[in-house]
Amino acid sequence: MKLATLRTGGDATTAALGFGADAFLPLPYPSVGALLADPAWRAVVEAAAAAATGPAGSLADAATIEARNAEFAPLVPNAGKVICCGLNYGDHIQEMGRNLPDYPTLFAKHADTLTGAHDTIEVRGSVKVDWEAELAVVVGSPLFRADEDQARQAIAGYTVANDLSMRDWQNRTLQWFQGKAFDATTPVGPVLVTADDVSGDFEVRGYVNGELVQSGNTGTLVFGPARLLSYISQFTKLRPGDLVLTGTPGGVGMGMTPPRFLQDGDVLTTEIAGIGRLENTIRIHTNDDAAAPRPVVATTTTKE
Repeated sequence: MKLATLRTGGDATTAALGFGADAFLPLPYPSVGALLADPAWRAVVEAAAAAATGPAGSLADAATIEARNAEFAPLVPNAGKVICCGLNYGDHIQEMGRNLPDYPTLFAKHADTLTGAHDTIEVRGSVKVDWEAELAVVVGSPLFRADEDQARQAIAGYTVANDLSMRDWQNRTLQWFQGKAFDATTPVGPVLVTADDVSGDFEVRGYVNGELVQSGNTGTLVFGPARLLSYISQFTKLRPGDLVLTGTPGGVGMGMTPPRFLQDGDVLTTEIAGIGRLENTIRIHTNDDAAAPRPVVATTTTKE
């Protein structure tokens, strides 16, 4: 089963069920996240599909949106939690000069960072914009202090993401947040493929202007999806529609010699076989004041 969040005009969006490669059936929920919040979401989807299917097994034209006309919004635009794992592929850990971790390196994003599968990504204030192709996991049921088997059962499905990183901001401090949380710079989608429709590991690839720059297999993750969700659930409750990015394979621009970063007009493509493909044009708006702010100068304060 493939699910998507489609723009339907203005700020309106709708969850939709994919039928093959040709059509999407709108569902009575504003997004995939809202759909998953309904404990009976699977039955709702199946009932909607049955109602829209004609006698010959085809969908009624009036009920569907042609795939070629579909405009993808972020898959879970109002995700309550967006949690990311850094340094999770062995080759990426090595290219960044680090040792294999004992625990996941985690950071969070806001839902404001998410954008659509084909949206133009506008970057302001950074001149070192890097790519990070990733498999993302969408949570389908509440999860708290779960073991790995429980976490695996709570996965609604998988999607494609790119954790664009503003390295000049990221490297200002030991905390990564400021380089990872620029608004509308994390494309996610185009669809969620439900967990029961996939098996095995995933091939994750990233391209810049058609050139392959990243290629990895999720079988080499230090912390796989179920283990990640189980670990995260030990300290915070995960809910339907929450998003977990599992990390990026080797080949990021900062790890190259010399380092390489995205340029204005570059096309960034992220694909995972069996799930889907993101294609985003990058627009970089340089601003000297924003790109290189003055250091904060300490001032005298009084004790309270």
